[in-house]
Amino acid sequence: MTEVFVQRPMRKSLLPYGRQWIDERDVDSVVSALRGDFLTTGPLVPEFERKIAAKAGARYAVAFSNGTAALHAACYAAGIGPGDEVITTPMTFAASANCVLYQGGTPVFADIDERTYNIDPDAVERLITKRTKAIIPVDFTGQPADLSAIRRLADKYGLIVIEDAAHALGATYRSRPIGSVSDMTMFSLHPVKHITAGEGGVITTDSEEFHLKLLQFRNHGIVRDPILLENESPGRWYYEMQSLGFNYRLTDISAALAVSQLDKLDDFVARRKRIAQAYDHAFLEWEAIHTPYQEDTGDSSWHLYVIRLDLGKLNAGRDEIFERLYQLNIGVNLHYIPVYLHPHYQRLGYPQGLCKKAEELYSSMITLPLFPAMTDEDVEDVIHAVRLVVSQSMKSTIS
Repeated sequence: MTEVFVQRPMRKSLLPYGRQWIDERDVDSVVSALRGDFLTTGPLVPEFERKIAAKAGARYAVAFSNGTAALHAACYAAGIGPGDEVITTPMTFAASANCVLYQGGTPVFADIDERTYNIDPDAVERLITKRTKAIIPVDFTGQPADLSAIRRLADKYGLIVIEDAAHALGATYRSRPIGSVSDMTMFSLHPVKHITAGEGGVITTDSEEFHLKLLQFRNHGIVRDPILLENESPGRWYYEMQSLGFNYRLTDISAALAVSQLDKLDDFVARRKRIAQAYDHAFLEWEAIHTPYQEDTGDSSWHLYVIRLDLGKLNAGRDEIFERLYQLNIGVNLHYIPVYLHPHYQRLGYPQGLCKKAEELYSSMITLPLFPAMTDEDVEDVIHAVRLVVSQSMKSTIS
């Protein structure tokens, strides 16, 4: 392919791969909370929980201080402990596996589907043993995993499904909102995600049992409800610590921001989709660039846009192309280093080559900037830079 490029001036500032979008309504909401009676957990936390549960189509939602804390709580609620195995994907942030370690369990990594980059249900089934307690599928980049196949495996083997949907708030699977499909679903409220609370995480569930365990776990294992007390209450001041929990509470300040942000979720997701469509169109005929494949069973909410380079057609490696884009002030990123390749997991005995498809993807992937506050000019800068760098890196076809 021959492309004529007009070199633009380099951007004056770095375009990050992701960033929050805060407006005056968000600021006013937080200021109102600061002027109220509660700074830590107060009435705004349950208000946010009710609203996000309704948005996700779930009966309950429990908010936490961050997404990792939420995953930890889900593993606790699922009863994961020493001797238990939990199958998850290596193509994720470390928290998806770390939450199992926190409970004394053992993460088991299943390889990915080479089209969607999500966990492969067939690979999952091959790894199920008598010690398997749960599956943690990850909706990578915002595209839902094969949740029907995961559910069939869970029902067949008596497993709990904890869906890591940190990337997928606002996505749907078979017309159902993500958050309403699995036994428990985690959403992240980190600033680069679909909505933010500064930091924060949420678990949605339809299970009353899980709901009560999650509430208890985020507050030191403490119970105040008279109906749930194990001992007779001597007065209204009385409470009991019934289990060993953590201080994983969300503040009312954070909840105020989250409530305001949630009102804009649909607009945020729509903008993400438009940017993804622009990238798809721009790179459609570029044989050295593989754009993300999307299954028709789900509707992605596009947290990330990951391209895969056909390195056989290029005279530069992934790292060199990454660096050239960065030099043009395009803040590309890489999601992710397969979890078991991190030094901590290597010391635990996980070998390289464990998930070959995930490692092959890791060697050739780059994450492009994608967030709602990007202007059309920002999007064009990304497209221009990628085309320029890839064009300059193509192997000559002249023999």
